[in-house]
Amino acid sequence: MKSVHEMVDAAKAELENLSPAEAKRRVEEEGALLVDIRDVRELERDGAVLGAWHVPRGMLEFWIAPDSPYYKEKFAEDRQFIIFCAGGLRSALAAKVAKDMGLPKIAHIETGFGGWKSDGLPVADYATWKAHKS
Repeated sequence: MKSVHEMVDAAKAELENLSPAEAKRRVEEEGALLVDIRDVRELERDGAVLGAWHVPRGMLEFWIAPDSPYYKEKFAEDRQFIIFCAGGLRSALAAKVAKDMGLPKIAHIETGFGGWKSDGLPVADYATWKAHKS
């Protein structure tokens, strides 16, 4: 049986692995979209990145697939999608799946939301993030 760490390492080998600062730059300068796949309880507890789109991990494939009843048109936009989770493991697997599904511009934040916070990048509490989401 393959370990989860082997799966994550294999996924990262096929992905663009970004630092939080580079992800922030791409959002600000290139119009990339941050995709937060953490559980809503993590957002409530730890905060969120203003402007990030919350896509529950369990719905990612269904929101990406045009033939799904849950499809979200946002995934058809011509922009880079930068996925993140808490620490960079789930996001690596999720980004690999998104790439395998044919999403052409995909990356993930290698250190996740934890890295974003520890690098001193802006974080909002859940209520503020929720009030500002589009």
